[in-house]
Amino acid sequence: MMIFHVIGIANKTPSFTIEQQQVILNTAIFSGGKRHYKLVKNKLPENHKWIHIASPMADVFNAYQKANEPIVIFASGNPLFYGFSNTLQHKFPNAKIITTPYFSSIQLLANATNTNSNQLQTVSVHGRNWNAFDAILIQQKELIGVLTDTEKTPAIIVQRMLEYGYSNYEIIIGEDIEGDREQFHELTLIEASKRMFHPLNCVLLKKKFHRTIDFGIKDLHFIGLPNRPNMITKMPIRLTTLHLLEVINSNILWDIGFCTGSISIEAKLKNPNLEVIAFEKRQECERIIIENQKRFGVPDVKIIIGDFFEQDLSQFPKPDAIFIGGHGGKLEELFLKIHPFLKPETNIVINTVKENSIELFKKGCSKIGYSINNTHKISLDLHNTITLLKAKREIK
Repeated sequence: MMIFHVIGIANKTPSFTIEQQQVILNTAIFSGGKRHYKLVKNKLPENHKWIHIASPMADVFNAYQKANEPIVIFASGNPLFYGFSNTLQHKFPNAKIITTPYFSSIQLLANATNTNSNQLQTVSVHGRNWNAFDAILIQQKELIGVLTDTEKTPAIIVQRMLEYGYSNYEIIIGEDIEGDREQFHELTLIEASKRMFHPLNCVLLKKKFHRTIDFGIKDLHFIGLPNRPNMITKMPIRLTTLHLLEVINSNILWDIGFCTGSISIEAKLKNPNLEVIAFEKRQECERIIIENQKRFGVPDVKIIIGDFFEQDLSQFPKPDAIFIGGHGGKLEELFLKIHPFLKPETNIVINTVKENSIELFKKGCSKIGYSINNTHKISLDLHNTITLLKAKREIK
């Protein structure tokens, strides 16, 4: 059995406990980053072997497997908090992993700045995409901790927040915490957006007030196609559509023919963890959806411009829900196009005013083993009656 002792250390020469010293003395193979090696080198046995943790990680893991004896790994802070112990658990699920944590950098930052951390929720953008950060930002949590990296710096994070209208936070930044260049800053977002910081840093975002975004955004608040005010899924229809799509319980939504982006945007607001892939043929709609995303605080919608029937759908994750906002008169063909990429539980929703589209939707369903299980007819003001259809896979 592979055995790992993972020891969390501070950003300074560590003082090991008696138990940790004993483990170190009885071990020959050690591992960690270059910075960790500088901090612990003088405390290791004379003839030790060191495995540097650096890309490519496959080489590191291969070295661990070849070791055939226990390994002590040094990691920053709490290795169980977005740390290396979690990586080991994923890579070597049958290994024995003994972790002794130190404080995480976010804990140290909160303690040093006397910040009440009862409501603290932390995400990491360190070597990761924006998904988790965007989701927690849309939720407007009271106190957000962010683990940064050299690309997603405090300034870049703040610029993203301001771009999507989240100016309702102030920021606390800890630089080189417990190191020789330790500093703490409490700044406005504008101030932080213009400054550079030590590459070892982390962030706390404190909400000053709650930004109000309607549950059901008024149609006139969306930027729409010029001279086409009715080219938008109306708010009551939109909310019913989101219910039929089951966006709260979905992970992936395909919005086919997004136009203004109203469905994509409201879906993301209702479920910030939802991954939305929005397709649209009209080039001018790209600018419109991006402006609407910024207006309503919804980053992270994947926009695909071009003829849907020419897209390689295999490059996208399979959807839990599909909304058909446009089909160019080729509805039956669209069903055949999406069929290979459907999950067993994928549901499909369309809104239409044309009887012909209803019949084509039914035919398309029958070709791929789907059937309509929900139908609603809704009349709004002086607009034509809209039929909402939801289809699910037939259970045999």
